[in-house]
Order: sequence, then C-alpha cells, then structure tokens
Amino acid sequence: MSVVIIGNGIAGSTAARSIRRHSNAEIIMISEETEYPFSRTALMYIFMGHMKWDHTLLFEKSFWKKNKIQLIHAKVNRIDTSTSCITLSGGENLSYDQLIIATGSNPVIPEQHWIALRGVQCLYHRADLIQLEARAQCGIRHAVIAGGGLIGIELAEMLHSRGIPTTFLVRENSYWGNVLPEEESFMISRHIRSMGIDLKTEEEIDRVEGLTDVQAVITKKGEKINCDFVGITMGVHPQKKLAVEAGIECNIGILVDEYLRTSDEKIFAIGDCAELRRPAQGRRAVEAVWFCGRTMGTIAAANICGQRKQYKQGIWFNAAKFFNIEYHVYGYVPVRDDTTESLFWMDDAGIRSIRLVYDKQSCKILGFNLMGIRYRHELCEFWIENQTNLREVVTHLPLANFDPEFSDSFEIEILQKYNQQFNDQAFLLADRRLDDVAKYIRQKQMQ
Repeated sequence: MSVVIIGNGIAGSTAARSIRRHSNAEIIMISEETEYPFSRTALMYIFMGHMKWDHTLLFEKSFWKKNKIQLIHAKVNRIDTSTSCITLSGGENLSYDQLIIATGSNPVIPEQHWIALRGVQCLYHRADLIQLEARAQCGIRHAVIAGGGLIGIELAEMLHSRGIPTTFLVRENSYWGNVLPEEESFMISRHIRSMGIDLKTEEEIDRVEGLTDVQAVITKKGEKINCDFVGITMGVHPQKKLAVEAGIECNIGILVDEYLRTSDEKIFAIGDCAELRRPAQGRRAVEAVWFCGRTMGTIAAANICGQRKQYKQGIWFNAAKFFNIEYHVYGYVPVRDDTTESLFWMDDAGIRSIRLVYDKQSCKILGFNLMGIRYRHELCEFWIENQTNLREVVTHLPLANFDPEFSDSFEIEILQKYNQQFNDQAFLLADRRLDDVAKYIRQKQMQ
C-alpha cells in the first residue's frame, strides 16, 4: 500500500507516524514550505532569540529515514482522482492507494494589493518569519498590527521583544472579545497596554499608503498612523485549492465524514483544511487548533490501517499565552449564553482569574476558563464529561491544582465566592499537597 500525505504540519506528521506504527506501507510526505516538519507555534521564539531553527523541528532529521518515511520538499500542482496520482511542480507524478490532504490554512488578506507593498506581511509560514527578520534588520521605526487573534498578540510580543513601538488594532471593544468572556477580555487588554503596546479597540485598517514601501495606514475612523511595517493577522481560512481543482466536495473547507474521508473514498482530509459534515453540538465544523490536527492525524491513520475509527471532537480544549499571562480553557465557555452562569474570581492585580461555567438549571459543570493559573486537564475533562455538580467541583478543586509545590493556590477564593453566591457553607475536601487525582477519579467511577 502506498500512502501519500500532502502537508507536514502536526496533522500530516502525526498521520505519517501513526501509519508507520501500524503498517509497513510506503509513506511519502510532501511539503512546499519546509523539508522537515516543525512546530509552527515556536516560530515566534526564534525571532525573540529563545530558540534556533533546529530547536523547532518535531523530531531529529534522522527520525524520518529511520522510520522509512520519505520526505519530499516540493509543491503539489495537481491531484488526479481518476488515476490516483498527484503531480509535483517539477513534473514528477506519484501514484497513491490512499491520499491524505493536510494542507493547513492560509492567512486572510482583505486587500491583496496591500501585500505588494514592502513592509506589509502576514505571520504564518516560515518564509514570513524570514521576511520579518529581514525587515527588522533594516530597522522598523513603528509597526501596526491589524487583527486581534492569537497570531496578532504573538506578533505584538515579538516586536515588543525588539523594542519596536507598536500599534495594535482590534475590531472588538476589547482584545479577543468575540472569544473571551468580558472580564478576561478586558484583563488581557489591560495587560497588553501595560506592556507598552498601543492597543486601539473598535478600530481597523481602511487603507494602506505607500508607493513601494508602506508609509502609513488610515483607519476606519480616519486616523493616520505613520508606520514602516504592517502585520496582517486577521485570521486564517482552509487551504483547499488542490481539492477544489480535483473535484473533491468542499464548502468552507474540504468536507469530511466522521471517518475523515472526503467525497473520494481514497482521500482523507485532516487538520485546518478539513470541515466536518456533522460537527458536534456547540462545536465548529472547522477547528484550526493544534490538538485537533494531532487527533485527526491519529484517526485518519487508524482508518487507513483498517481499524475503522470515528473522529469525535470531544471536550474542547485550548491553551495560549498573552505576554506574561497563560490561558487555558476546558469545555464550554461562552462569551454570553442565557442558559449558563459563571462562578468567577479575579485577583487584585488583575493578572489571574478562575471561571467555572455551569448550567443555570442543573448546576452541572460545563467549562473552566483560567488566566495565569493552570489546572489538570484530565480532571477538568472528567468533571465535565460526568456532568459533575458545581459544589462537588468547588470542594475538590485543590486536586486540580497543576503544580501545588511551586505555585500559589487560589481554591479558597473561588470557594468563598461559591459560598457567597449560593449562601452555602461548603469547605475544601481535598488536600492540595497530595496528588490524589487518580484515586479520586477511581472512587467517583465506582459510585
């Protein structure tokens, strides 16, 4: 059996490794961007001087040869489904028995002519990092970032690390206000400004000025901001061009069933480019998140190897870092929802917070939103999956503390909030110094 994988991101790389574990199939992985798979989220640390390029590689270069996974650094020009063959940019044809499309995302660029100006760019591919470094070496007097997602704040931190004055434009009335609850969104907005970033909310670019190099941006409100660098970080969209041209059924992304198969039975699509035909309730059909891509790679590999497994979105999880504030979310944490309530605590410094989201009627826990605090993933998932009552969660919350020996604990604060909100006299039942998570879970499963 011959398996060809287009794309070497976390989804494609995971699929290749998983197929090798279960099969002696011929595996070929192709990437236009780089020969060896790397961690895209680590690109910022190269610019900041914390890592070198080789440090971002997923595995040592020798790993792929040892595991008999052939890597090809080339562009795929065409997929011919009638002959089960792909054509590379150099004219070479490769046949396949099974094909995995893991082409990832492309940045959203509202006006293509902006990118024609020197100093205007995205930050997604390795080539973007090289372009940014070259621009920084020439000297950036003032930068503007357009778009307030995770890539936008990464770019803000990168520029800040070089002492480059930066204006950050976001459409919402606070940073990531369409994703984070209001208190957390305003917390991060304050933190961004405290780092010296000129954060302008409810603002976006109307046009970019310059002949060959960018000279200024004009905002929707009419403000002119002189600058010699503009970072476009307005989100991403699935890279589906190859699939569309091959006649594979697409919508926003490449449509896949519960087994991650496309409309062609020999072809799978995974990662950022895949769109689920039937997403789980409350979940998106396209989820451009690292852990989703990794899970999809494992499931697609299992199906190619004859194990027939369905991809289940499971309980939502994400993690990020906003300058000095770590962010973790488990389960359902809406910006607003009339069916839910929250138990929320924030420290006096405004850099740590705990939010427990629960169903308004049943008081069953639905989600956790954490700023500057980390909880144990497996325990939070267990509570959500088992629809645990809020009181049970609050009283046993010390068990969730990720690093009790080296970090402060704030479980007593959230307990006090609970007692005030519910007029209760609950008290902590778990000793945070003991790692009794597995024991607790076993006991609850036996009840």
